[in-house]
Amino acid sequence: MKIAIEAQRIFRTNKHGMDFVALEMIKVMQQIDKENEYYIFVSPGEDRCLTESENMHIIEVKCPTYPLWEQVALPAAVRKVKPDLLHCTSNTAPIFCKVPLVLTLHDVIFLQPREGKSASWYQNMGWYYRRFVVPRILKKCKKIITVSKYERQNIINLLGLPEKQLVSIYNGYNAHFKPVYDPLAVTRKYLPEEEFLFFLGNTDPKKNTPRIFKAYSIYAAQAEKPLPLLIADLKENVIDEILAQQGIEHVKPLMRFPGYIVNKDLPSIYSGAKAFLYNSLRESFGIPLLEAMACGTPVLTSNVTAMPEIAGQGGLFADPQSPEEMAQVLIKLLSDEELYDSQVAYGLERVKEFSWTRTAQETLAVYRSL
Repeated sequence: MKIAIEAQRIFRTNKHGMDFVALEMIKVMQQIDKENEYYIFVSPGEDRCLTESENMHIIEVKCPTYPLWEQVALPAAVRKVKPDLLHCTSNTAPIFCKVPLVLTLHDVIFLQPREGKSASWYQNMGWYYRRFVVPRILKKCKKIITVSKYERQNIINLLGLPEKQLVSIYNGYNAHFKPVYDPLAVTRKYLPEEEFLFFLGNTDPKKNTPRIFKAYSIYAAQAEKPLPLLIADLKENVIDEILAQQGIEHVKPLMRFPGYIVNKDLPSIYSGAKAFLYNSLRESFGIPLLEAMACGTPVLTSNVTAMPEIAGQGGLFADPQSPEEMAQVLIKLLSDEELYDSQVAYGLERVKEFSWTRTAQETLAVYRSL
């Protein structure tokens, strides 16, 4: 088969979730499948994180905006290759494209009511773009891949799609996420303290940042020596705004906010953290859960949507709507040595259920079924 894969953003420097999913799946596919011919369609970027091989070709497609890139430039480039199928990896796809289509639909959050407005114009634009495109391409999809059993059922319920059209394929995590036994050389680039809590910040309302900050303030008020909170990927002015809204400006001296943390440093950050806070309101999967567990870091996560499915029965959960409950679970984790050690051991065992090799193998099975 000639297989075209859309991976528009994998060469950008500051990659995020869906970019890593596409990149890691493609890398494994390159290793395990020497039979099919692959054409990877990307936008030019500085991070050349994928190289060509005998049966894998990289095609750079230039266009100034994502919608034009996907709706105009990508179909034109695909027509020249004449593949047997096109796999679009990031929720959307060209509306007018005659090639048989496989779509990875990570979630349908964009079709559900939002709690407040995102602080990012880019996220807002993406939200409206997906609401316009996705309903128009679903019937054209030969197969729709999503990332958890929870999200598969959610899509079926919300969109009324036939069950046979959807398949759930779990994400994996990168092999460089493993315990780092001397993380200080890296962590001290971001904060001076040896011990800290870690939170991956985001302006998306689903990430629940205001309540997590409130929970941290409750913990800080009750702890004898509260650990600082390292916040990745949030600017100081956004943090200030949230703290003011919550009336907890007094905890800011305990917060460390270096901005974007490069992916290669994250294993050390996770390993250095006493706990990782991942109390989203909604997740279709939650790769950071696996990354933290793989580094031997206890994770406090939410008891809703896909997070219990991914964290498993032995996970540590709290109601994301309740800052008080999140704070109390965190306090118990940090004060109960037996619980803490059991969470470390559980996480290291749990992540063995997930790998990018499994993701690639199951995706290849979808290709072959068509």
